[in-house]
Amino acid sequence: MNRIWFHLLVALLVFCLVAPAAFAQGTTAQISGSVKDPSGAVLPGVEISVTQTATGAKRSTVSNETGSYVLPSLPLGPYVLEATLPGFKSYMQTGLVLQVNDSPIINVVLQVGQVSEQVEVQANAALVETQRTAIGQVVTNQEIAELPLNGRDPHELIFLAGMATAPGIGSMNSVRNYPTVVVSVAGGNGDGVSFLLDGSIWQDPYNSLSMPLPFPDALQEFKVETSAMQAQYGFHATAAVNAVTRSGSNDFHGDAFEFVRNYIFNARDAFSNPSTTSTRYFNLPCMSQPIISVNASCARFE
Repeated sequence: MNRIWFHLLVALLVFCLVAPAAFAQGTTAQISGSVKDPSGAVLPGVEISVTQTATGAKRSTVSNETGSYVLPSLPLGPYVLEATLPGFKSYMQTGLVLQVNDSPIINVVLQVGQVSEQVEVQANAALVETQRTAIGQVVTNQEIAELPLNGRDPHELIFLAGMATAPGIGSMNSVRNYPTVVVSVAGGNGDGVSFLLDGSIWQDPYNSLSMPLPFPDALQEFKVETSAMQAQYGFHATAAVNAVTRSGSNDFHGDAFEFVRNYIFNARDAFSNPSTTSTRYFNLPCMSQPIISVNASCARFE
């Protein structure tokens, strides 16, 4: 009996160590690449660091004997990449913006010179994904915040991805009373899409539809992926919708709005019964502030 409890304890410990890393795969990004000198020779021992400009959080690593480096599990957002090695000019690349599940390759070439000298590169072009075979599109925070939404339901924005459509009325039946949207991606069934929120499965096991997503002000972005997806999305064959909530920054932010849908504003004929229509009000103040300079909080009232 003691051996059984021991093995159960070990299994639980392994799960606690592995599960957070597995859940984080879909909510973070990764930067990798190699470091060389102007002649093309690899440079081991180069210190590579990335700094998230919104929070000041910094991650560092050192290139290995083949000049390669990897910085995994990076939070989403804008970054500055720096590389330094004695005998070479320091290297800085700005304008890097990491989105959901990005994995760009950034190769660095160090020029001979003093470390006090600096070579700065501005990354104006979008980062090209070369390590994953899935076809995907990111719906950004600006689109979530500024595009009109029916009932402020972020599911409606999934259709901005060209491969997503509504399968039609009657395609699926559900006894659930919460609002959701049936989405068909790349011609698949409405129940063939995986929904994830911050790396966790976010769908009703009864009908495989998405559970309600957070209100738009709390979402950072989400990505719709299909066609030869990674194994981590293997539980549904058609597509994956990967949503990430906002994490805040070192600055104070706030907004407020009032959403009113009242039947007195509706166009109707003389024979319509106004009592059959509903009135909806949303009131939402939202505020984020620094917490020890690396986090933020947000509250909702409705």
